[in-house]
Formats: sequence, C-alpha cells, structure tokens
Amino acid sequence: MNPLFNSSLGHGNTSVTWSSWLVLSLGIPQLAINLVSVVCNCSVILTIISGRHQHKPISTLFGSLALSDLLLSSSSFWIALLFMQEPQETVFGSKELLYAYTILGISILSTVYNLMAIGVERYLTVADCLRARCTICHWQTGLAATGSWLVAGLFGGLPLMGWNCLDRDEASSALYRPLCIDYLVFVTIPNCVLTFTCLLVTYVAIIVILKRQKCIIAAQGHVSPRYRVAEARVARTSVIIWIMTVVSYCPFFSGVLWDALDHSSLPDLQIHVYIFRNLTAIMITLNSLVNPIVYTHRLEKSGVSFRCPVNNNIHLQTVRDS
Repeated sequence: MNPLFNSSLGHGNTSVTWSSWLVLSLGIPQLAINLVSVVCNCSVILTIISGRHQHKPISTLFGSLALSDLLLSSSSFWIALLFMQEPQETVFGSKELLYAYTILGISILSTVYNLMAIGVERYLTVADCLRARCTICHWQTGLAATGSWLVAGLFGGLPLMGWNCLDRDEASSALYRPLCIDYLVFVTIPNCVLTFTCLLVTYVAIIVILKRQKCIIAAQGHVSPRYRVAEARVARTSVIIWIMTVVSYCPFFSGVLWDALDHSSLPDLQIHVYIFRNLTAIMITLNSLVNPIVYTHRLEKSGVSFRCPVNNNIHLQTVRDS
C-alpha cells in the first residue's frame, strides 16, 4: 500500500486524499467485524439445520435472517477489500463496486424484511395464545422468508438491470457511486420508515398484550414470579431489538437524505464525508453481528409457560421470548 492515496488519479479533480493510516484504520475494523459476523451467522445456520429441537416455525425465520446477515457480512467484506486496495475507486465508482453494492443491497433488504417478519410472527404468536390457539406453522414462516428474499432480490437487483449511474455522473450518488441517488431514495426511505414503524408497532403491541394478560391473571390470583420475569424479558428484548435497528440503520438513512438534498460537486466534497460513509457500513455490519446474539442465543429455551384465562378457564399457554 502506498503511503498516500490521491483519489484524483485518473478520475479528474477532487479534494479527497487518502493516507495509508486512515485507510487501514477504517478498513481493518470493518474486515474484522465482518469475519466475526460470518462465523456467528454460520454457527446459527448450522445449529438450526443440525438441531432437531430447533425445527420450529420461528426457526425458519431465524435461519433466513442469519443467511441474510451472512450475505451482508460477506459483501461488506468484499467492499472493504476494494476500499483498502483502491480507496479512490469507492469515490468514483466502478463496475466491480456496482456488483458488490448490489449484493449488499439485496442482503440489507432481506435482513430488514426478515426482521419485520419475525416481529409480526412474534405478535401473532402472542395474540393467538390469548385465544388459546397457535396458528403459525412452517409453511407460513417459509412463505414469509421466501417472499422476503424475492422482494429483496427484485428491489436490490435493480442496479444490475440498468438503474445505475456508471455513465451518468450528474445523477450519481456522491457517497455510493455508481448507484444513482434517485434509486437510493426510492429503496432506502420507504423501507427504513416501514421497518422502524413495523418493529415499533409489533413489539409495543406484544408488550401491551402481555401486560393486559397479566392484569387478567392477577384478577384471578394466578400471577407468578415466573410470569413477571418472562414478561420483563420479552419487554426488554423488544426494546433492544427496536433500538438496535434504529441505531444501526439511522446513520445510513441520514447519509442518503444528505446525499439527496446536498448538491455539492465532487471536487467540493471533503474527506470526512467518505469517513462517515465507511462508518455507516460498519454500523450496518454490527447489526448483522448482533442479530444472531439477540434472536437465537436462547433457541433451546424459547418457550416459557404461562397460565392465562380464556373464557373463564385456565389454560396452559406458551409465549416465546424473542
């Protein structure tokens, strides 16, 4: 690696200059996080495949989420390598970077769709338990996981179908060349708003249902310390999931908004803009590392028994911790 990278070489004028220590300080942590994330998500996938006791409907969504995070970490690792080899290429864009960004986009979209599917499944499971019937089955979660991948592939693959700015600098994103800024706005803003809203609504609804259930049980004198502990665990996990998603994706979301609203020319952009871009990539990768910890660290103990009144009778029910 040369001691100094000037991104103007062979591409025109720009004020961005990369030093070797800056490239290494941004690239090495991202590579390390990606490698750890790949190992963690591979472990989750192997555990779900090999463990007979893990073959529950929710495990299909957990496995799909782990596969999305695995693809995200791998594509992010590829982008980090491209950045460390030729940092100026990540400023001006290249065909290889277009392929890497496309795979990354598909994996990010699949991840957020799987997160929403898990949130909805958790809500339906809790709501159905209150009606003394659990209707979530394997084909439903399999259909949700398949649909998540199909929609993610459709929207994420649009750049390879022609919606890119390899030859149109005037419409290109400043942060994520050669992607077009209108494509990023089209994909990012609706999906981020939908994801944040869906996760907030579903997990708040879960907490409300559990508190209402506790009040009904308390009125009949059946509340146990075990129920209170489980309720607190569900509430805590729900809050962690929502906050983790917001913290991980908000920097990228705000970067796209800035990219769409700012009309500075490429020579006017400073190095800190691209440092921020790399940091947003690290935050997204951290989310793919934390997901298997939050969602699957207690797959073997995913059931917690409760006694809940339904039609003035006491029935044994299960509300699984997310």
